[in-house]
Amino acid sequence: MTDASETPEGIEIRSLTTVEAIFEGSRVLAQVWGGDDSGMPPNLLRALAYSGNYVVGLYDGDRMIGASAAFFAPPAERSMHSHITGILPEYQARGLGRVLKQHQREWAFAREVGHITWTFDPLVARNAHFNLLVLGTRVTDYLVDHYGPMTDGVNRGDQSDRLLVSWALAAPRTGNPPDLEVVASVPLPRDIERLRIEEPAEAERWRVQVRGQFRELFGRGLTVGGYRDQAGYLFVWP
Repeated sequence: MTDASETPEGIEIRSLTTVEAIFEGSRVLAQVWGGDDSGMPPNLLRALAYSGNYVVGLYDGDRMIGASAAFFAPPAERSMHSHITGILPEYQARGLGRVLKQHQREWAFAREVGHITWTFDPLVARNAHFNLLVLGTRVTDYLVDHYGPMTDGVNRGDQSDRLLVSWALAAPRTGNPPDLEVVASVPLPRDIERLRIEEPAEAERWRVQVRGQFRELFGRGLTVGGYRDQAGYLFVWP
């Protein structure tokens, strides 16, 4: 896990406190999601920030290159939900997602929050790798078409199935289970984003297949114990 001392030189995370910064954060997130400006409109970002929630921008010098927003769950749960995090394409694959998540973790700890939850598309292999292997989150549910039809450039034309994960902020990462404990695995396509554009029927086949496997394995009482790039999601007995 990246700590603050490993943040690349020139990169900084700042709370979005002005209207101008809020609008820029909304524009950056719209760019990340293929030009869609409805996913996190400025008025909603402003309301979340003003009411004390997590709304930050990731900066390279004076340029905002990413943004993230999370909000608190019911008080008794000591949890918050990370709704959206995005980094401009030219800055991706540089470890900046880890920098943002570490900042979010420290921000949550300072407010006595013990867990952060979020959702991600179960077909996106790089996100599964990051969330389960790098961060050590735990899959808690499979949500079928969770957001309904989406019109952004990333999700348009596909159903919005999501995995819900929970990140226990004080728990040590345990890594993947031993091979002998793995009961079943669910593989993923190598590049679902390309398939959506070039082979939509194949992308839909993967959606139906992975959804069916998750529901069948969850129905048997199994849980996701980890993720391996070649094998996919690893299922174990709880």
